[in-house]
Amino acid sequence: MNQVQKLSDTELELMEAIWACTAPVTSTELLRMFSQKGKEWKAQTISTFLSRLVDKGALTAARHDGRTNKYAPRITPEEYKLLETQHVLDGLYQGSVKNLISAMYDGDKLSDEDITELKKWFSDK
Repeated sequence: MNQVQKLSDTELELMEAIWACTAPVTSTELLRMFSQKGKEWKAQTISTFLSRLVDKGALTAARHDGRTNKYAPRITPEEYKLLETQHVLDGLYQGSVKNLISAMYDGDKLSDEDITELKKWFSDK
């Protein structure tokens, strides 16, 4: 799995759009997609975010036709979720899944149904 730095909310929104596309994708295609969703971004804004995503290791950029960059993800959504989960687990729960589940249980965030599903999931593993 690739090492990727933590993404901002806007960077994650952009990555989700890229993951939904058939890669590679251009900034113009992304501008059009966001425009259709009612989000008007300037070309420079999206270019800045794409550059940041390349710098953070989330995207690759390849120049086509001499001037247009095409972007492709270096990480899948599942890989990014796993990295973020591990970051939270390490940062807040000393890397312990038990500590996370215990905090959820003690905070009344796990229903009886959740607990039953977790028990079944663990027994199936």
